Amino acid sequence: MPCSCRPRPPPTTNVAAAGDVFQIGRFSTLLRSVEDGPPKPLLIASPTEEGEYPVLLLLHGYLLCNSFYSQLLQHVASHGFILVAPQLYSVAGPDSTEEISSTAAVADWLTRGLSAALPPRVNPNLAKLAISGHSRGGKIAFALALKRASASAAATAPPFSALIGIDPVDGMDKGNQTPPPVLTYEPRSFDLNIPVMVIGSGLGEVKKNPLFPPCAPRGVNHEDFFRECQPPACYMVAKDFGHLDMLDDETRGIRGKATYCLCRNGLSREPMRRFVAGAVVAFLKAFVGGDDSDLVALRDGHSQIAPLQLQRIEFLI
Repeated sequence: MPCSCRPRPPPTTNVAAAGDVFQIGRFSTLLRSVEDGPPKPLLIASPTEEGEYPVLLLLHGYLLCNSFYSQLLQHVASHGFILVAPQLYSVAGPDSTEEISSTAAVADWLTRGLSAALPPRVNPNLAKLAISGHSRGGKIAFALALKRASASAAATAPPFSALIGIDPVDGMDKGNQTPPPVLTYEPRSFDLNIPVMVIGSGLGEVKKNPLFPPCAPRGVNHEDFFRECQPPACYMVAKDFGHLDMLDDETRGIRGKATYCLCRNGLSREPMRRFVAGAVVAFLKAFVGGDDSDLVALRDGHSQIAPLQLQRIEFLI
């Protein structure tokens, strides 16, 4: 099933004061599709103002379209980041090896092709390249970051400066991980040497109905990924929100409509999407931009400033 869903236009409301990561930032943004040139079709969100900006790769979840993340992409980009979201496949099987290879090819392409895909005088800073992924895409992000941290990493590939797992999932249950498995079930076993943030959904491990398994089952979800992270690492779990609640309010097509049917959802997507975007911005500003004020504010005052209630928050320093 092709992913031909059109990206949403840039948000025009809730423009934030400087430093409010949970509102739209000060930069106007451009969202464009790029299909000719890169190894996979891309959706790129960037500021339009002249400057040099850090880059974040965002990998979509299982059987989802990259366009379903348009509002999330633009929110993060409005705070001064370039986001690159590849469409890794239209149909995927149980083995995710090809997705890891495809993501590596996109990361390698950035050094030679990204600049030409951006607005005039908008430049990527690939010395500050981070990777993130949602659901199975989160597993892919961890898998590739672990591979890049090993001796087998390509010498020409830009290294990752940070890693973000957005409700990552490594299979249907502990005995049925998606090959190749990432979780080892050994605490602090991920030897990444980069800062990591894991965001979880409180309802991800709850069934929508008796016919479908939970979308982020216990034993292969965010809690297990964080348990294997080494410091520095951040962990936040959103209470009363589901595995797909960070997607666009409107996700078109059969695949888009299914996002409201397969997973347990919160009352609306907007709070979870704003929370995920703001947490990503705060984390990147701290560990890629060198300004930890928003991340510290989130850690110490989340009950006052976050757009939702957190079920758990933990920092490994």
